[in-house]
Amino acid sequence: MIKVAIAGATGYTGGELIRILQNHPEADLRWLISTSLAGKSVSSVHRDLLGDCDLKFTDETGEPDVLFMALGHGLSREFLEKNKLPEGCKIIDLGSDFRIDNTFGNHRFVYGMSELFREDIKNTNYVANPGCFATAITLALAPLAQESLLKDEIHIHAITGSTGAGKSLSGSSHFSYRESNISVYKPFNHQHLGEIGKTLSVVAGNSVPQINFIPLRGDFTRGILASVYTRVSKDYSNEMLRNLYETAYIKSPFVHLSKETVSLKEVVNTNKVLIQAERHGEYVHITSVIDNLIKGASGQAVQNMNIMFGFEESCGLRLKGSAF
Repeated sequence: MIKVAIAGATGYTGGELIRILQNHPEADLRWLISTSLAGKSVSSVHRDLLGDCDLKFTDETGEPDVLFMALGHGLSREFLEKNKLPEGCKIIDLGSDFRIDNTFGNHRFVYGMSELFREDIKNTNYVANPGCFATAITLALAPLAQESLLKDEIHIHAITGSTGAGKSLSGSSHFSYRESNISVYKPFNHQHLGEIGKTLSVVAGNSVPQINFIPLRGDFTRGILASVYTRVSKDYSNEMLRNLYETAYIKSPFVHLSKETVSLKEVVNTNKVLIQAERHGEYVHITSVIDNLIKGASGQAVQNMNIMFGFEESCGLRLKGSAF
């Protein structure tokens, strides 16, 4: 078994990592690093783990085989500069620090979109986990990019639950604001746009057209639904589109194509990506749904760990959706 540490284990993604890893057959979860809560029980912060996890937070990094960093955005570089890790320790960063600028000293972080860069992930010790919106949107468009079918502007509306804003309370995440309410935020300049464009350009082998992204805040706690459309050559029928997507993700245990409408409840609490692609006149419309805390964060991080250590990719991640 591999020895595991989590830095920043007090937030939503940290809690999901604990929940997944403590039931992972190949993981020995030992160090939950928090300088402010050292000595306190995990269940005093993550009440859903009461009776399931008897670990306490610590201010020691320990000697892990793999370190997950679930810190606030911008804090991962600072953590690595201040803390010495064992030689050969693998690092998976769930923050944004290394998604665009992937260098740290002599090391280069591989972008951890599991389905697209599996071989690179397998051969590195350093992974930058993708953002949640970036995961749902990139996987919706990657098969079209691979076939050089992205020729026209791309239009995206995507809605996320309140957990996407993190655990710290703010005016826009407060219950009295979110309940029975939907709002637009950061239109056309969301921070995930850079990694979406960069990744699709790598997959396509050239630059991609303008991406118009309108993010929305939803009145629910978790999940992302992305509605994506762009003009695609009429030579591609619905059957050809389905074959294109099925071929692209044939080796991916968590990406599933649907002929019917997909919804959030089918993926919440799972590491799945459900995609429906359908032609409407000149346009192809793609719906992509994920759980932002699992496939959009902690689940994908564990999926990357499985790839890095040569475990079965789905190990510890066969989770049932909350369909009702």
